[in-house]
Amino acid sequence: MAGFLDKEGIVAGPGFNRWLVPPAALAVHLCIGMAYGFSVFWLPLSRALGVQEPIACAPDIGFLEQLVSTACDWPISTLGWMYTLFFVFLGSSAAVWGGWLERAGPRKAGVVSALCWCGGMLVSALGVHLHQFWLLLVGSGVIGGVGLGLGYISPVSTLIKWFPDRRGMATGMAIMGFGGGAMIGSPLAVDLMQYFATPGDVGVSSTFVVMALGYFVFMMAGALGYRVPPAGWRPAAWAPRPAKGTQTMVTLRHVHVSRVWGIPQFWLVWMVLCMNVSAGIGMIGMASPMLQEVFGGSLIGVAKKFAELDLSERAAVASAAAGFTALLSLFNIAGRFFWSSLSDKMGRKRTYCLFFVLGSLLYLSIPSSATSANIALFVVALCAIVSIYGGGFAAIPAYLADLFGTQMVGAIHGRLLTAWATAGVLGPVLVNYMREYQLGRGIATEQVYNQTMLVFTGLLLVGLVCNLMVRPLADRYFMTEAELIQEKRLAHETLPSTGSTPVDGAARNANGAAVVALAWAAVGIPLAWGFYRSVQSAAQFFS
Repeated sequence: MAGFLDKEGIVAGPGFNRWLVPPAALAVHLCIGMAYGFSVFWLPLSRALGVQEPIACAPDIGFLEQLVSTACDWPISTLGWMYTLFFVFLGSSAAVWGGWLERAGPRKAGVVSALCWCGGMLVSALGVHLHQFWLLLVGSGVIGGVGLGLGYISPVSTLIKWFPDRRGMATGMAIMGFGGGAMIGSPLAVDLMQYFATPGDVGVSSTFVVMALGYFVFMMAGALGYRVPPAGWRPAAWAPRPAKGTQTMVTLRHVHVSRVWGIPQFWLVWMVLCMNVSAGIGMIGMASPMLQEVFGGSLIGVAKKFAELDLSERAAVASAAAGFTALLSLFNIAGRFFWSSLSDKMGRKRTYCLFFVLGSLLYLSIPSSATSANIALFVVALCAIVSIYGGGFAAIPAYLADLFGTQMVGAIHGRLLTAWATAGVLGPVLVNYMREYQLGRGIATEQVYNQTMLVFTGLLLVGLVCNLMVRPLADRYFMTEAELIQEKRLAHETLPSTGSTPVDGAARNANGAAVVALAWAAVGIPLAWGFYRSVQSAAQFFS
């Protein structure tokens, strides 16, 4: 079994079509991307014992007591710790085990990811059944978080090596799947909870079990579909060309992952990702309440501020906001593919400059659209901001490959994801602190977000300065020829005896085309279903 999973056992042979690799990566990312959609479980879990109404804990109960209490339901604020642990362990596990992944190969990492992510969901199902919150934290938060990290970075290096001519597009396709995971998983989870719900059970435990089993099959199919190209492989009719213009940042040499902590460019790119994500994740987290509080009754044709609405009107406004959230998810996914593909043409540095300049203008436009009650301008601005947020994630692996080479780009990407973990704390904290501070000063509810937009603009300007400071690496940071040969040996890479092998060009036959079509259908059909459900939800916003 070990040999079947090892990197040297998955080197592609003649006739293999490289277009089989992106759907394999998508299969993994569409499953772990459900981490974004776990909020659909919060409300049912908050009444897991009471079912109809939550059973409140005693006022003096502490967090540690809540971990093991079977006498009261978990508050939503407590359940949110699962979400925090997801992304803390995603970043830390990707950083710690990224080097192992480069040597073990994507298939072994994908299998471990499937075991952790799906095993964690089963542990969480047991935690719900026994009403032990610590099992949910250990299961989905810690074990599942490790699965997230390994699954997220598992295809990055492989895709970049298969698509040296389209680095941004290739990684964008996979990371698009992570953004699309919740688009599929959230409505599926809601349907399953409704199916399994009884007068005495909210249906979450059974839903966890069914989704874990389904995800395991899908993720294993994706992991087993991974193939790595032979060392020295390149696409037919393509060859690296001397860097020109925006491509001066692209290197043909390689940096070892152990050196990146001491390279200034790594920290500059770290700041680029952290600033973009901090602003974006903060905006996504408050998009729905901000829409409701800023526009209030105008969302449903009622000339009232949010505080003046009655319960039925607030429910209608919340329904419109839910449709708006679904619309944002579509732009998040589309942005991951669009912007990363565009970066192949523009160059990564110019693309991120565009992100920061355009993003700053969009954030600055939001207070004026709120003041003038221009809902259309507000919606357009937020949709564009969210697309930039997604594009920033998708283009970053290609940026790293341009700067640090492809040999250990997956491991380097893993270390860079600590910026995501940092931003996951920084963005929401800034939003919540600024909102409470403004309310404390007596600022009207519809105006409390104006200062926050200025803070986010400041974050993007910091990111812009850092991006402008990125320069090609000095020679001393790259591996020598001897070090590269040693690293290839440790990574179980063997140079082909007859030069480069244009594998992709050898796969143009009817059988190969049918297999590729089947692979893409396997991920395309769930994506289409999720898209349809999201469009249904988004339509509520315009009705």
